Amino acid sequence: MCHSLEPGRNKLGPSLFGVLDRRAGTVAGFNYSSANKNSGLVWTRETLDAYLADPQKMVPGTLMVFPGIKNGGDRQALVEFLASQHD
Repeated sequence: MCHSLEPGRNKLGPSLFGVLDRRAGTVAGFNYSSANKNSGLVWTRETLDAYLADPQKMVPGTLMVFPGIKNGGDRQALVEFLASQHD
């Protein structure tokens, strides 16, 4: 509902296509919060896992309204799925 897996198709959140190894806050055409733009994060498996566990803790001031995924297995499955979404 909030994100797309289509390249260049932003919704309420940015497209997650090709997210692995992408610098946070850099999808063209998406208006990021300064917290995300200035986070200095690169979306690796580890940073995605930490962010998905608790977005507000990982990036204080993010506009992503999501409580996080507490189950580590569920997060890992999502991270691996996102990692598979690329050219």
